[in-house]
Amino acid sequence: MGCGELPDASLYGDAGSNTLVNTARVTGGLRLPTLAGLGLGNIVPIQGVPPAARPAANFGRMAERSKGKDSTTGHWEIAGLIVDKAFPTFPSGFPGGLMARFLSATGCRGFLGNRTASGTDIMRELGDEHLKTGFPIVYTSADSVFQIAAHEEVIPVPRLYDICTKTRTEVCTGEFGVGRVIARPFTGPSGKFARTTNRRDFSLPPHGETLLDVLHGAGVRTASIGKVDDLFDGRGLEDMHHSKTNEEGIAEIIRAASGAGSGLFFANLGDFDTLYGHRNDPGGFAGALERFDADLPGILAMVEEGDLLIITADHGNDPVSPSTDHSREYVPLLCYAPGGASGADLGTRETFADVGKTAAEYFGVPNALDGTSFLPAVRGA
Repeated sequence: MGCGELPDASLYGDAGSNTLVNTARVTGGLRLPTLAGLGLGNIVPIQGVPPAARPAANFGRMAERSKGKDSTTGHWEIAGLIVDKAFPTFPSGFPGGLMARFLSATGCRGFLGNRTASGTDIMRELGDEHLKTGFPIVYTSADSVFQIAAHEEVIPVPRLYDICTKTRTEVCTGEFGVGRVIARPFTGPSGKFARTTNRRDFSLPPHGETLLDVLHGAGVRTASIGKVDDLFDGRGLEDMHHSKTNEEGIAEIIRAASGAGSGLFFANLGDFDTLYGHRNDPGGFAGALERFDADLPGILAMVEEGDLLIITADHGNDPVSPSTDHSREYVPLLCYAPGGASGADLGTRETFADVGKTAAEYFGVPNALDGTSFLPAVRGA
């Protein structure tokens, strides 16, 4: 969920990207009364989302300082770890030597694809051949990913996960250490192939200390919801809830926070880009935003005085742009703190890492994370 191209967006092929504003423009305006009340419309002008006269949250936007625009990079930076060297990408497909290692390590007899592609497109193009040969479909994108698609009746999900695990640990290492190896299972007959919710990401472990490590090491409860555990290789997490849809994730956020003591809940709602941004579906994207807005009061009801709720994103994914990839954008920042300040303009933050730094200060844990805390502004100091 980006809110405007970064100054270096053209280097990533993302000039003109603005996930939030462009989605609103082409769909005739968004209906997001809850987010509007928090101050979303105070960050940038959004059709259908007017600025609030007295925002209930503090608002701003954040720039990505890391190299890249993928989920792993974005989440690590949110957690206070800057990625100074971009993960490798393979716009011409993976080299032959790497694919030979893939076959040797995984025991696969062959593979299909090995090119840059939209996942839904390559599934339709090569799905029938996959059914005949049993070979997994391998593809990549502008992001640093090694994606493996397979029909669940041809390569069962546990076997696909095993292939991905071996690819992560034995194939995509060193100079070929992509940010993520991704399992992309699908089902259905020919002509009606459809992805399932059994996707799983196999990320590199963080190269340095993150917010999760800092808090967990200090005895603060840490819990993840969605694919967050995958993106941190499970490190620094006490509880992991692998919800598969936005609806499941929102329900899990509310359930986990009900009556909970002190702790950090780190949630990712992935339907926005997986189902709509990557498929260039602004109408679907708008609908998902409006459903989230309708469910958001249930989350806000769990936030009591002294609590802190931060709503942000890890990258853009403009469904209006020609590309189906993530987009290099600023991301919106809303910080809701009952009993503290509200309506404060947090400005343009230099890095996503300000979130991690703020959270660490909130829990009073000494740290050497990247970023600058905005907690004093939230507390009205």
